[in-house]
Amino acid sequence: MPFTPLITAGIEGVLNTFLYREPALKGPRQRLQGKVLRVVLKEFSAPLVLSFSEKQLDVLSQWEGEADCSVITRLSVLPKLQDRQQLTSLIRSGELEVQGDLQVVQNFVALLDLAEFDPAELLAPYTGDIAAEGISKVVRRGGSLLKKSVIRNQQYLAEALTEEWRVAPGRLEVAWFSEEISAIERSVEALTKRLNKLEGK
Repeated sequence: MPFTPLITAGIEGVLNTFLYREPALKGPRQRLQGKVLRVVLKEFSAPLVLSFSEKQLDVLSQWEGEADCSVITRLSVLPKLQDRQQLTSLIRSGELEVQGDLQVVQNFVALLDLAEFDPAELLAPYTGDIAAEGISKVVRRGGSLLKKSVIRNQQYLAEALTEEWRVAPGRLEVAWFSEEISAIERSVEALTKRLNKLEGK
């Protein structure tokens, strides 16, 4: 599936909002000025090309020229690029394949790492600052509640398996069973020694 103009425009808008509006990111942006990064996602038939200039980032689905750097990866790996500490391990594990100037992808990942991705910034032009901040807080709180709910359900499942359904033994039962096995082993060893002594007589 290729990238449609609507998708590229959406990606471009989001990246420009977070990477080009913040004056503090000017230094990291300058390292990428004039560079072209080609991103090949295995789930899509066409690459995504990021062209960096002084004032904005252009996202294109077609590019005739040469890219300074090409990365080949999967869609699921992209969120990990927000943490520059993971870049080396992603390359080593083969999750991220880099061709060309490695410095370009390093600088891009550093820029992503420094940027603060806040959904309120995307919503503000449509809903106003106060409403956008409110919606953003609700989304963050919802995400936090969802995470807590998942953890709670994992605990419930573990308790159901060990206590109610008796599918898996509890920790004390495992410990007791291990002790019983050890006691039987000791008894067998003692019996074997006594039999050996009797045979010796």
